[in-house]
Amino acid sequence: MPPTLASLVQHSALKLTVRAGADRLATPVRWAHASELADPVPYMDGGELLLVTATNLDARDPGTMRRYVQRLAGAGIAGIGFAVGVTYDEIPPALVDAAEEAGLPLLEVPRRTPFLAISKAVSAAIAADQYRSVTAGFDAQRELTRAAVAGDGPAELLTRLAAHVDGWAALYDSSGAVVAAAPDWAARRAARLTPEVERLRDRPAPASVVVGDSESDDRVELQSLGAGRRNRGALAVGTGAALGTAERYAVHSAVALLTLTTARSRALQGAEQRLGAAILRMLLAGESDHARAVAGDLYGGLLDAPFRVLIAESQAPAGTELLAEAMEAAASRSGETLLMVPEGERLVVLAVDGGAAVETGAAHARAADDPPVREPGADDTAVVVGMSAPSGPIAVSAAYKQAEQALSVARRRGRTMVEHEELAAGSVLPLLADDAVRAFADGMLRPLQEHDAKGRGDLVASLRAWLARHGQWDAAASDLGVHRHTLRYRMRRVEEILGRSLDDPDVRMELWLALKATAVSSGAQ
Repeated sequence: MPPTLASLVQHSALKLTVRAGADRLATPVRWAHASELADPVPYMDGGELLLVTATNLDARDPGTMRRYVQRLAGAGIAGIGFAVGVTYDEIPPALVDAAEEAGLPLLEVPRRTPFLAISKAVSAAIAADQYRSVTAGFDAQRELTRAAVAGDGPAELLTRLAAHVDGWAALYDSSGAVVAAAPDWAARRAARLTPEVERLRDRPAPASVVVGDSESDDRVELQSLGAGRRNRGALAVGTGAALGTAERYAVHSAVALLTLTTARSRALQGAEQRLGAAILRMLLAGESDHARAVAGDLYGGLLDAPFRVLIAESQAPAGTELLAEAMEAAASRSGETLLMVPEGERLVVLAVDGGAAVETGAAHARAADDPPVREPGADDTAVVVGMSAPSGPIAVSAAYKQAEQALSVARRRGRTMVEHEELAAGSVLPLLADDAVRAFADGMLRPLQEHDAKGRGDLVASLRAWLARHGQWDAAASDLGVHRHTLRYRMRRVEEILGRSLDDPDVRMELWLALKATAVSSGAQ
């Protein structure tokens, strides 16, 4: 900590004595300055210990001393050091009374203690404090760096930062939502500052602002994260008082590390997008097994559950970027996997059906549709989105076409988002009751039904479950209560018996219609 009046009084070589303001000795001393001016205030900066001999002052006059001391106290000096045995053998009572009245510390400096010795003591203490602060700052930097490279996310870094500043810390994503906070109780406090983070986001990076939290009396510093004048998030640091030098080093280190982590995340995201683009091409080509093999742990979970295909389009790249950021943030908070592939002015997204990312995309659209229907072409920067029905890996090509059709309708109608279900509100089931359709269904399914009738398996029910689950092996096998390897064997038998490949979308469509037609004719829709 910086030197204080108390530390100078306790300095054995200086021999200082307190004559007034004994209750104010904890005041920090920023410098020691000697001046014999009758009014040294114009040359003071605040926080100094003013050293005087009163050569040019009538220190015995109460009025003069009262005005002199009050002016010094108003300038924010730390205290007065009065040298005795030079102009006055002792400190005049008028000066002591004026100092007591103003609450300004007054120290008696003996003749054998030169002012230079006091200045040197203050300077040495300040240098030592700065050295301790820099050393502590470097220690904090090393500790925070270890936390950042540990690969456990920002939580540990925030925990160590909060300990260094004796307060709390929180990380916000680009949408202004709280990603992590330390300690845990700080999450709610940080959430109250989201409007301030959103305003900071609109300023070019790097940017910072100090705000107050009226409910907790915290002093909160918000620092933007990002490079290239583009904000990628924000760091909040809440403390009970202004940050010291060591704490400032820690905060600056955290900002740099989080910015680098964000940049690294963007680079990894680019690699993930390239992998996602390859997976999407495989899915559109009907190579669902190959796509699943390439997806691995990164996108495999997405392909194991029903998902939606969204196609977003905007004449301005910033439009789709904002939508992408909002959906990414929602997916990150909920632990969902998201596959995003930029295609020029378009953005193709595969997102979990019913998940937070899809809901965020829909909410983004609802917010943009104000008024509910815009004039087509009224805003070149607006985002238009088409969304497919729930799909699976084997039906991505059809889902992609659904999303394109919905996107086309959204453009024509001046809507921000149209879902495929809006275009397919009717049903084809009544059409399946036609005799010709029933005959087609009976002919297509008869070989499988004959196989099942001989007690060799349950191919028809297995095919229905597999198609209903969009070719998802685990989900369909769970519905049937069998192992997925058993289901794979049954589907190979279906292909062998029918002499047709289930990788062909036309074959899957015909089989599904045949199954639906059979259900209609039996009354089991």
